Amino acid sequence: MNAEAAKPATPGPVPSGSVPSGRATPAGTRRKARSRLDLRRLGRAAFLGPTSRGRLPDAIGHVVDAHRAHHPDADLDPLRRAYLLAESSHRGQMRKSGEPYITHPLAVTLILAELGAETTTLTASLLHDTVEDTEVTLDQVREQFGEEVCYLVDGVTKLEKVDYGAAAEPETFRKMLVATGNDVRVMSIKLADRLHNMRTLGVMRPEKQERIAKVTRDVLIPLAERLGVQALKTELEDLVFAILRPEENKHTRELILRNASRADDPLAEVAAEVRKVLREADLAAEVLIRPRHFVSVHRVSRKRGRLRGADFGRVLVLVNEDADCYGVLGELHTCMTPVVSEFKDFIAVPKFNLYQSLHTAVARDDGQVVEVLIRTHQMHKVAEAGVVALGNPYAVPAEEQSTSDGERVDPTRPGWLSRLLEWQRGAPDPDTFWSTLREDLAQDREITVFRPDGGTIGLPEGATCVDAAYAQYGEDAHACIGARVNGRLATLSTVLRDGDTVQLLMGQDPASEPSREWLEHAHTPAARIAIQRWLTAHPADPVGNDPADPVGNDRTGSDAAQPAPRPATGEPPAGHAPEAVPGSSGGAQVLADRPGAPVRLAGCCTPVPPDEVTGFLVRGGAVTVHRAECAAVARMKAAGRAEVGVRWGEGAECRVTLVAESFVRPHLLADLTEAMAVEGAEIVSATVEPPTHQQVRHTYTVQLPDAAHLPTLMRAMRRVAGVYDVSRATPQTQGT
Repeated sequence: MNAEAAKPATPGPVPSGSVPSGRATPAGTRRKARSRLDLRRLGRAAFLGPTSRGRLPDAIGHVVDAHRAHHPDADLDPLRRAYLLAESSHRGQMRKSGEPYITHPLAVTLILAELGAETTTLTASLLHDTVEDTEVTLDQVREQFGEEVCYLVDGVTKLEKVDYGAAAEPETFRKMLVATGNDVRVMSIKLADRLHNMRTLGVMRPEKQERIAKVTRDVLIPLAERLGVQALKTELEDLVFAILRPEENKHTRELILRNASRADDPLAEVAAEVRKVLREADLAAEVLIRPRHFVSVHRVSRKRGRLRGADFGRVLVLVNEDADCYGVLGELHTCMTPVVSEFKDFIAVPKFNLYQSLHTAVARDDGQVVEVLIRTHQMHKVAEAGVVALGNPYAVPAEEQSTSDGERVDPTRPGWLSRLLEWQRGAPDPDTFWSTLREDLAQDREITVFRPDGGTIGLPEGATCVDAAYAQYGEDAHACIGARVNGRLATLSTVLRDGDTVQLLMGQDPASEPSREWLEHAHTPAARIAIQRWLTAHPADPVGNDPADPVGNDRTGSDAAQPAPRPATGEPPAGHAPEAVPGSSGGAQVLADRPGAPVRLAGCCTPVPPDEVTGFLVRGGAVTVHRAECAAVARMKAAGRAEVGVRWGEGAECRVTLVAESFVRPHLLADLTEAMAVEGAEIVSATVEPPTHQQVRHTYTVQLPDAAHLPTLMRAMRRVAGVYDVSRATPQTQGT
């Protein structure tokens, strides 16, 4: 993690007395600022070293003070030894700013110490650049500091450009993410490292500043958000904002300075009123003003236009117990004017990044709305530091870290990280991994859907049933033929909502294949990569890829034509009788006048015995079978496709697609599917179109044990109350 120099690229001046970096401080809320790290003093101390053997070096005094504030009983000897090794190994190295290089690992370690990181993390942080930039080896680190520290240092050590070339950066991040999957403290060190580098990025060339800022924006800020480390995320956002959008940053700074000079402060007035209400209710609480950071002010200004005083911050109420949070909420809603639409309960339902808090808002007499956050002191610590605040999250025995559905209880290995680690294994090359990672991290909201057995599936917002299938079954999801969402049949393209119950319907055919159209509905990298990998591996039989061969329909709407397996013994000798090959109609036998060729039944017209049929030779050497009256037949002939003689064999089992049209009424779907089940029809897939004019259209692909039973089935469906027509699916004519 080579430190990137030392001219600060800050978002601009902040009013004196500002609280955590980048946050705008309204008038009347000034607090004593913590002393900033003096790089020059540290530089001198780094060269001078400790004054006596065994004594803590002066250079790590800031780190020790911050560490003891969170861990008063911590053993400081590892920090002393780590500093001595880091200082001696980096001695003589200088940052581009002219400061001794050791000031960088010291500053990174101080950032983590202030967030409450435990001793092992701080030890690794002091050493995080030694293996990469000095003669120190991982074996030396392991020998002197143990396996944990060695793993963390290795996790953040970059891969050499000499060995990886242009792929060095994406492969370094891949390595780091894999290491994070086993120990999240790896990413904590990386985030602190990038924050200090961003603080001191000013001496770099503008184009390099921009490149680093974009990677920070696209990868590290989303990771900080997902790990809940808001203190790092907000400052990184402000630093990136200053580099990539300097004009808007300048305008935002002017807004903040103008607000700080106001004579009145609505936030301070509301905070005083909140203190009074809680004091009278005998509720012990600390009431603070939480200024918005630069990017937050910019977002609010774009959303609301002209900003008023209450828009520059929020009121924060800190209490001791969870129950007190709801007590405070009740008092505020009773004694002040609440804006009910702004209420959110992230205590009962925490965010996926560990965040917990109650959000509400109260209205002032002048019409300004003040947002109020209510949380415990521990919740606040986690809200600021995220996984860093958990200390050593791996102290619990491994047998207590799992649940019945295989998902780790450990909050530092949330569902999004597990999914990321899963799909990255299938990314075929560094470029695909790098672009997919950025796209995946841009999906910053999660939903949870439930399986019928009570298990859960975590998915990004906007995910579909296709994504749920691949999240639950991996590549076995190629055999998915449909889904039920909240008990109702749904297409695989259905977008899921938080709290939905999803039952995925799996086919029994081991040769099942995904539809190319699924790529349009796949929202997650795992689903897209799995589908694309299958399509790439089967180029000889591009189902649905031939415009003259309309058989590659999405199985969510109509039956996808599937190639029958070739005979295991190979092609028969010349003169052999036509073979009976099962097509997509199940067990119905089709005799083709082309020995050895795989036969498939077209999904556009779903022929079944005793339909008059004709066949055509398509790419891959397969024969596709259509009903004689199918509109595709004329197109195939016009395209010059070779016609092949086909006829039905002795098999009677068939698969057919039926369309039922009905009026809207309660329980119609249940009654219709029950009638089909009574007649022995197995529903393979189904779609129900949105109702129009109180009418609804259902499409079912069903498996019948006997094709002769099809008329009986259609009559049974017509007898269902509300159904006014049932027909075989017919292909649309060209141009419709």
